[in-house]
Amino acid sequence: MGLYFLRRLYQALIVLFVVTLIVFIILHVSGDPVELLMPPDATSEDLQDMRRTLGLDKPLVVQYGVFLLNAVQGNMGISYHHGQPALKLVLERLPASLELVVASMLISLILAIPLGILAATNRGKLLDRLCLMGSLVGISSPPFWIGIVFILVFAVLLQWLPSSGRGSWMHLILPATSLSLYRLALFLRLIRAGMLDVMAQDYIRTARSKGVREKMVVYKHALKNTLIPFVTIAGIHMGSLLAGAIVTEKIFAWPGMGRLFLKSIVVMDFPVIIAWALVVAVIFLVINLAVDLIYVYLDPRIRNEK
Repeated sequence: MGLYFLRRLYQALIVLFVVTLIVFIILHVSGDPVELLMPPDATSEDLQDMRRTLGLDKPLVVQYGVFLLNAVQGNMGISYHHGQPALKLVLERLPASLELVVASMLISLILAIPLGILAATNRGKLLDRLCLMGSLVGISSPPFWIGIVFILVFAVLLQWLPSSGRGSWMHLILPATSLSLYRLALFLRLIRAGMLDVMAQDYIRTARSKGVREKMVVYKHALKNTLIPFVTIAGIHMGSLLAGAIVTEKIFAWPGMGRLFLKSIVVMDFPVIIAWALVVAVIFLVINLAVDLIYVYLDPRIRNEK
């Protein structure tokens, strides 16, 4: 287990380095933030002085080397527009984003797993068809469109829930639900397909022939083996939710990292954008590392792979 963990950790560090390199290069070739920071009547000398102050006058390789040296020390630079440490700004918004992501994943998993099991155990029946039809609607509907519809129905027409902001648990219902529907539909289909495949295996028929209760066959034998590939997919989607929640945060005025990222993109606030990308990458890698360990628990043969 120890060697398996160290190997995954080493791979995660390489991925983190590649992510920072790609983001850094893309940002610095996409435009000049100094032109947005300075007034329209600024002279070329003023622009050059500002580039020198921000360190943007140096070669790109040197800038990246300085960035890596500072990043190792936890310094991601100072925001061009907020005048505060970029990493601090992102981390202040992190709890709100994590709250939204965790709530969305819980809604998806709590509903998708039992519905997927019910659909698989009632294959071809009305319940199965309703689950498939509902999942098709969920997969086909963009989260931002669902969010707008939710605001119109539940906040404007019915006035049951607040339409924006972050405060009580009621503020979380609409954004978390709109963000979870796609993954709920996808997870339902994955659980259903996995259950149908596993329940057709010989060992399931053997267990039934020995008189094992159907609930034991479904939940102990079939579900555990279905979860082995599902855990990996669910972990990937949980990490991608941090990036996918950007539009949802904007629609519901949710004060998370995604909303800060969008504002920083508009004004080309490089330190904040890079800090956001680094934080998201670290969280994504931590989730994947946790998924790998869970995968080993579900299937101990994995730890012996080279």
